[in-house]
Amino acid sequence: MGFASKVPPVVVMFWVVKILATTVGETGGDALSMTLNLGYAVATFVFLAFFAFTLAIQVAAKRYHPAAYWAVVVATTTVGTTMSDYMDRTAGLGYVWSSAILFCTVLAILFAWRRVVGRIRFEDITTRREEIFYWVTILVSNTLGTALGDFVATTLGMGFERGALVFGALLALVAAAHSWQRRIPGAWLFWAAYVLTRPLGATLGDTLTKSHGEGGLALGRFVSSFAIIAAMAVAIVAMTRLSSNPRPAR
Repeated sequence: MGFASKVPPVVVMFWVVKILATTVGETGGDALSMTLNLGYAVATFVFLAFFAFTLAIQVAAKRYHPAAYWAVVVATTTVGTTMSDYMDRTAGLGYVWSSAILFCTVLAILFAWRRVVGRIRFEDITTRREEIFYWVTILVSNTLGTALGDFVATTLGMGFERGALVFGALLALVAAAHSWQRRIPGAWLFWAAYVLTRPLGATLGDTLTKSHGEGGLALGRFVSSFAIIAAMAVAIVAMTRLSSNPRPAR
């Protein structure tokens, strides 16, 4: 059964909002699991409930609603943060193994998407089957991104700021490939960028909230989360207005 596309246009502001969403996913996830001492397992269940609630609203919608769509994205980033931390630390898999497992899972989902639907899309989701694959891919990719961010910052010893620079540079390479290399399918470049924005947001979030001794700014997880959510709201409004008022052709 088809419906109007329920995803936003993938423009520059889309990626700005996505990076903000992944950053608040890190600060918000750590706020519940660490600051409130709920632990990774309990915090994961809390965020899974939030994810289920927001996803139900998104799936029930007949068209794209900015608040509903980005609420689900934030939910996947918070779940991804606590779920990845549980796998890495509580379950003892470590950053390398959890990253490898999650990376293979993302590839498996994309492969299944292609086999079942016949194509992988991101800019025009118009069937329920595509929507399911879309959100499952986002959930797993955001979990993968958390593990990758911790791997680079902690295991490789690069720290949060340099880790953010690394992922920012990789994201720039994907953007350059999109502009210069037309033979690479746009869907693969989109999902590569989608995965990379998560560790970028994770390292940026840790830069804001970790203690000075750990290489952070110690701004506080709740304060940082509320400030980023406010910035997200402004960016979403700006993106919505720009999309509804395109420039006239010359």
